Amino acid sequence: MNAHLSSPSKNRNSLGDISVLYVSALLRAAEAEGASSAELASRFQLDHQTLTSPEARISIPRFMRLGHAAINETGNPALGLRMGALSRPVDAGIAGLAGETAGTAGAALATLIRYALLTSRNSRGVPTVQPETRQAKFYSIRPYNGFNYFVVDSVLAAWTQFLRTVTGRYDVLEKVTIEYRSIGQDDLFESWFRCPVQFGASNNSLTVRQDIWESASQQAQPAMHEKLSDLCERELQQIRRGWTTGDRVKNLLTPLFRGETPSLETIAVKLGVAPWTLQRQLAAEGTGFRELVDETRKQLARDYIRETETSLAEIAWLLGFANPAAFHKAYRRWFNLSPGEHRKQIRHGKHR
Repeated sequence: MNAHLSSPSKNRNSLGDISVLYVSALLRAAEAEGASSAELASRFQLDHQTLTSPEARISIPRFMRLGHAAINETGNPALGLRMGALSRPVDAGIAGLAGETAGTAGAALATLIRYALLTSRNSRGVPTVQPETRQAKFYSIRPYNGFNYFVVDSVLAAWTQFLRTVTGRYDVLEKVTIEYRSIGQDDLFESWFRCPVQFGASNNSLTVRQDIWESASQQAQPAMHEKLSDLCERELQQIRRGWTTGDRVKNLLTPLFRGETPSLETIAVKLGVAPWTLQRQLAAEGTGFRELVDETRKQLARDYIRETETSLAEIAWLLGFANPAAFHKAYRRWFNLSPGEHRKQIRHGKHR
């Protein structure tokens, strides 16, 4: 496995990255909708070697800009649904293949989502499965805009298509919830998912029908499932083994910021250690909790300003500042200029 997957490098985009396997699925959807996938790939400097490398990744902001460009080219704001419809288990790498060979549809989806980190890393969180309620959840990526609606659409659609592939059934869902507010395509979404779709919900999720959850997978192969799952587990452990305690803290901080600063006690609980133990472990690494909070915010602030069109007020909220003024003050301390001035400099440089 490539070294860049084994530990959170300081050179990687702090907002996250995603496998080019998903990029290829996006380009297929754009091509199917009449856009030139070759032109889109060229515009975003994605050459053949990159697109065919199983270990290659691009930053989450770059992926969102590519999706936004594809939507503009095709004129289809629901391109994420098309992307999901054209997705295959192999587009999720070995996690998809491991899931495909599970015994039941529920186990297949749970496997796919358990190993999502092998092909995508997002500072906002990780997808989860709740078997007792047959629910799969995709984390919040608020605030929503034209650059990230399709991400939610494509993930929920890809999970749905995965269930359809392993069961050979089309009506597989009981309900879909989507966090962003309706953009006027409710009928299209309900027609595609073949179930009620609630917009403006508290989370992004799909609930699988009980008969589907318990049904046998058409691709079930116990020996292959065990072999592929073992491989996924080893790769997942290799990724996490490279993380220091500081890395684990920073990984937990981002989803918890959202208008407030998480406490040391909160992070310690999530790591399963006592607060004083966490303090001691961080001290042994030459850092502290407050330093990690500040460093995480600085890295995220830089990437939000440089890579996204997110408003300054929204960035302040995403970084856990009490108000925009506190964010501006911190940004000046970090970079010796205001976030607005920094964004203007970056845009000027891009257009020169």
